[in-house]
Amino acid sequence: MPASKKTVRRPLLVTSATLLSLSLASLPMLTAGPAFAAKPSPSASASPSATPPANMSTVGGELLGRPGTQANLGSDAPVLPKGISARSWIVADADTGEVLAAHNAHWRLAPASTLKMLFADTLLPKFDKNDKHKVAAADLAGVGAGSSMVGIKEDETYTVDDLWLGVFLRSGNDAVHVLSAMNGGVKKTVADMNAHAEELQALDTHVVSPDGYDAKGQVSSAYDLTLMAMSGLRKEDFRKYCSTVRAKFPGETKKGKNGKKSRSSFEIQNTNRLLTGDSGLDSYQGIAGVKNGNTTNAGATFTGVAQRGERALLVTVMHPEKDEHNQVYKETASLLDWGFKAAGKVTPVGELVPPKSADTSGGGAGEPSAQPGATASASASASGGAGGKSVAAGASGGGGGVGVALGIMGGVLVLVAGAVFLVNRKWPLRGEK
Repeated sequence: MPASKKTVRRPLLVTSATLLSLSLASLPMLTAGPAFAAKPSPSASASPSATPPANMSTVGGELLGRPGTQANLGSDAPVLPKGISARSWIVADADTGEVLAAHNAHWRLAPASTLKMLFADTLLPKFDKNDKHKVAAADLAGVGAGSSMVGIKEDETYTVDDLWLGVFLRSGNDAVHVLSAMNGGVKKTVADMNAHAEELQALDTHVVSPDGYDAKGQVSSAYDLTLMAMSGLRKEDFRKYCSTVRAKFPGETKKGKNGKKSRSSFEIQNTNRLLTGDSGLDSYQGIAGVKNGNTTNAGATFTGVAQRGERALLVTVMHPEKDEHNQVYKETASLLDWGFKAAGKVTPVGELVPPKSADTSGGGAGEPSAQPGATASASASASGGAGGKSVAAGASGGGGGVGVALGIMGGVLVLVAGAVFLVNRKWPLRGEK
């Protein structure tokens, strides 16, 4: 694949204020143990073979379907980092969609809680964050034994905002199940997630449990998880939640001696260790999310987005073979470091494709377009779902790399599908409100 033309880049819209949302910067960093979203269920499938299949999907480019490491380094490009033990990984430019290097990118593996990125991208547009919900016992039915929890209590009322903080910060399977109940149940939510994965062209993905809890047949890939992150990061609320370091979460209502009821709150911290730091691990310069996971079946998984200067990168790492503390974060940091040094010095080995609706909507060079620098605010006219809220959910574009059938160059916005929405070729963090 030839190297792409250079484009004007936009910075990630993640600020230090967002990173410290609902927190006190002067407080010492909490050192909680890893809170992983899913523990293996007794019926979970056995661990996958450590040998990738000979033939994998070629979505995004023929090289991405080959087993092993795929990289096309220029003469002045840095060598790939040594000691990367992950079964699968990918490094992509978040502005252009170019895949700079990959290793078994389409290997279908258990995703653990990185699958919550798809859950959030699917359901976030459906509820107003100020809506309130009183939790019933049925809402929490089916939460897997050993799941990580944020601490939701039956008969207590929570806002949707509370529930999303529980999903993103504590990877709470209890919060996932409550939101799924609000969406019509786990079965419907799983169907919605599978449909959205197909729309995103995340075709390696099959959802069985919405929270990432180990389940037979539940798989994704480093490529697909990167597509999910790409779509989610176009949503302002998604960006806010995945970059929040710590927040207050409602506790249990208690009755005092005088019979008066009161409800306190407790602090929760993000389990993304590149965001928060940990013992022996510094927070990563420029990190802005996205999601981590760990189960016996999946091993450790992680997708992260980071920016330095005007360049933003997405990295996904799945199942490092080295069994060391924070290994998935260390390998992600090494790949990010390499990507920032290698940018502009490598020929891409593939691309992150746009959603199916954007790819087949007929947009191209002949379509009317806005001027460079225009915002995507016009996409607010796209409505649907509960209360007529925006439900772009990836269908409004978001991306894709070089060579996609949108004919969008640089920062130009191209009108697609009868002016229902605008597709922003420069996808990162310039999406829906």
